[in-house]
Amino acid sequence: MKTLLVATDFSPAATNAANYAADMALAINATVVLLHVYQMPVIYLEVPVAYTEEEMRQDAQKNINRLKGELLLKRGTKLNIETELRLGEFFPALKNICSKIEPYAVVMGSQGTTAAERILFGGHTVYAMKHLAWPLITVPMNASFSAIKKIGLACDFERVLDTTPIEEIKILLNDFSAELHVLNTDKQTSFNPDTVFQSGILEEMLAPMIPQYHFISNDQIDEGIMDFAEKNQIDLLMVLPKRHSFFDQLIHKSHSKQLVLHSHVPVMAIHDQ
Repeated sequence: MKTLLVATDFSPAATNAANYAADMALAINATVVLLHVYQMPVIYLEVPVAYTEEEMRQDAQKNINRLKGELLLKRGTKLNIETELRLGEFFPALKNICSKIEPYAVVMGSQGTTAAERILFGGHTVYAMKHLAWPLITVPMNASFSAIKKIGLACDFERVLDTTPIEEIKILLNDFSAELHVLNTDKQTSFNPDTVFQSGILEEMLAPMIPQYHFISNDQIDEGIMDFAEKNQIDLLMVLPKRHSFFDQLIHKSHSKQLVLHSHVPVMAIHDQ
């Protein structure tokens, strides 16, 4: 059975992502696993404050049970939810549980609610998108799951034979009965024979999926893709962090940070296995 792993800190953004994952799980008959990773606080006070690991775990257990209850209250017994609490650093704990349960996808909120959290995706999420080996979906604060009818693939037509996750794309299209839109992010302004060659290979690889191809003409590729995704009602945008430069542009340009921060389109990162 498929499993969606939801990493949460119980913030509004994380809770919204959990609701998104719960509705997605119902659509594909998946189990939801709620994960919360907590750390012992470092307290700088003249008078020591006793806050034990057990007390932290009890608080975490109370919060995760409350979240589970809220998700079930809206969806009834059709949804299967499990919970996991881990003590330690976030990413190693996330990686460890992914190795254990091999999730269909990890789901996280893509933005915080405080001023400090309003950096694109937040520290944990952006790190996970760049380094986690399992598919990761980041959910914007205003996004809710209804259906995934259109999947966009941001592709710069470089080394497509080695870098295009054909099997993952097939699974997504089949599970959601979705159509595929390939968004050409190549910024070449002059004729490039290799780009023509690579696009031909990609067309042949994706032919059975009957994709639609679109050229992003905006000089700011990241801005152009997000604008296209929102205007054309793309439900899920796939990026390939280790393979292409698109994701790096998203996390390094300030205007892009604001753009994705306010985007209504969930983003899915897929890495080489």
